[in-house]
This record gives sequence, structure tokens and C-alpha cells, in this order.
Amino acid sequence: MPELPEVEVVRRGLERWVTGRTVQEAEVRHPRAVRRHLQGPGDFAARLRGVALGPARRRGKYLWLPLGETGTSLLGHLGMSGQLLVQPHDAPDEKHLRIRVRFADDLGTELRFVDQRTFGGLSVHEQVGGGPDAAAGLPEPLAHIAPDPLEPVFDEDAFHAALVRRRTTVKRALLDQSLISGVGNIYADESLWRAKLHYERPTATLTRPRTAELVGHVRAVMTAALDVGGTSFDSLYVNVNGESGYFDRSLDAYGREDEPCRRCGTAIRRRPWMNRSSYFCPSCQRPPRAA
Repeated sequence: MPELPEVEVVRRGLERWVTGRTVQEAEVRHPRAVRRHLQGPGDFAARLRGVALGPARRRGKYLWLPLGETGTSLLGHLGMSGQLLVQPHDAPDEKHLRIRVRFADDLGTELRFVDQRTFGGLSVHEQVGGGPDAAAGLPEPLAHIAPDPLEPVFDEDAFHAALVRRRTTVKRALLDQSLISGVGNIYADESLWRAKLHYERPTATLTRPRTAELVGHVRAVMTAALDVGGTSFDSLYVNVNGESGYFDRSLDAYGREDEPCRRCGTAIRRRPWMNRSSYFCPSCQRPPRAA
């Protein structure tokens, strides 16, 4: 599933190619792609028609575009295989094209939502909030999502206090979107490798400086991924121009089972974890005694 860097790459593409354009019409080609829009495909298309799209925004793995002065936003979640593509009008339809948005201008391009597995989707929601911070204008379904580590409003002190109270393990905490949003399996493993922390380390044992160090590594690895367009292991994740990212070439832990640790030379291990896998160095990332 695309994580924060991949979604941010898509947001930047939408900001460049879609923001400010007025929707002429929206065509829903598969109802599952708008299943989170409870009023149905017809209402979804009507909400977009004739509205100018505002600045593209993101929180964690979600992105949205305010819909003019309506007090609503077009919310998008890519799921496992969703793609938001800016394509020429005359480009052939993709096999898994789910939604098409045409614009009332002569730029010659349209926005397409393509999703092979149909786990992602688009929907229109009321905005909540109204203060001067980055949370203002959040689509209502995101009200419970914590700020992500690249947002100015992310509070490290509050995050550390929540870690200690939650009494869970550190990787579970990194994937908990109510504590910190945008971190998925790939960047959790990469950040923990950089911080020399085992994925089963109890959060209650983390000191405030250790938490700050971990958050610093989360930010650093995500920023590095952003610089090369994110991580693409297959053709399902691409930016709005259909291009893949290249951070998979720079991964230190994730996907490197049996390869030498770049820090100490010990073979990277993989362990099943919550229907996923955790990659770690058994020498650099010592398991906690309780485990």
C-alpha cells in the first residue's frame, strides 16, 4: 500500500496539473470506486460538476482537494493499487479505469482514477475545523487521524506521552494512525533499522530523547524517499504521469532478507508479523528481553 512519501508525490502532481481547474463532468465507471460516497455515483458526479478544485492537500496516506467554496472536499485514498493519473483526452482507457474527471478548459488533459483491486476510492465529504493550523478544512472522515511527522503541527511531546500510555510495541505504534499517520510497513522497518530498535521493543521503555531520535529517522527516511519519487515494487504505484519511484534501490532493511546489513554485515532477517513481515538486523536491532 502506498505510504506517506508515495501519496505526497501524487499530491504534488495534482497540485501542479489539477489545482485551480473547473470540473466539467465526472464519470463513475465502477460503483465500488465511490462506495465511501454514501449518496451514490450520481450524487458524487453532481457534487463535482462546475466546481473549481482547490489546493491539493494530504494527511498521512489520504489526500484531498477542496471543492470551491462549497465547504466540501474531494477525498482520495489509493488503497493497495489506486492510481490518480493526468492523461490526455485521447489516451486509451486503462483496463481498470474507475472514474474519469473532465475539465472545462482547453488544456487537453483529464484526471483518471485507476484501481485494479478496487480497495481505494474517491468520495466527497464535509470539511471540519476552521483554525489557522494545518488541520483546518480536514474532510470529516480524517478527524480522528493523527498528524503525520512531516506536518508542522505534529507534536513530538504529545506523541511520546501517547507511546508511554499506550503500552504497546514500537512498530505497532508506528502503524497506529491515531498516534502518527502515514507510516506503513516499509518505512516503519526502515526507520527502526536506522534507530537500531527492534520492532517488538515496548513503547513504555522509550525515553523522550529516544522517541525524538526515532521520529527524526522517520522524517529522514520519508524525505529521502520523496526525493526519488517514493518506493515502487511493481507497476501499481506510479505518480500522476505514470512514472515509478526509485527508493526501493536505497532500502536498508525492508525486502533484504539474507542480504548483509549495511551497518554491520549480519544477514537481515524476516519474521512474520501481523499478517505482514518485519525485516531487521539481529545484531543491530536486539530483541527485548521480554520477547
